[in-house]
Amino acid sequence: MNTEHLIKMANQIGSFFSTMPDREQAVADLASHLKRFWEPRMRKAFLDYIDRTQGEGLDPIVLEAVHKHMQQQAV
Repeated sequence: MNTEHLIKMANQIGSFFSTMPDREQAVADLASHLKRFWEPRMRKAFLDYIDRTQGEGLDPIVLEAVHKHMQQQAV
C-alpha cells in the first residue's frame, strides 16, 4: 500500500471538509467518509502509518478526525 498516496488523499479529503462552517461536524463527516469509502486494508495501512509517525505530514483536521473516531471505537 502506497502510504504517500493515502496521506495525499486524506489531506485532500480533509481540505474539502475543512471548508464546512461547523468544525465538529466536519471532523465527524471526515471520519465517516474514511470509514465508509476506504477499504479495510487502506484504513489499516493509514492507521499503522499514524501509529509509527504520529501522523507526520497529515493536516490537523485529518488527525483530529482519526483520533476522535478511534476514541469512539474504544467506548
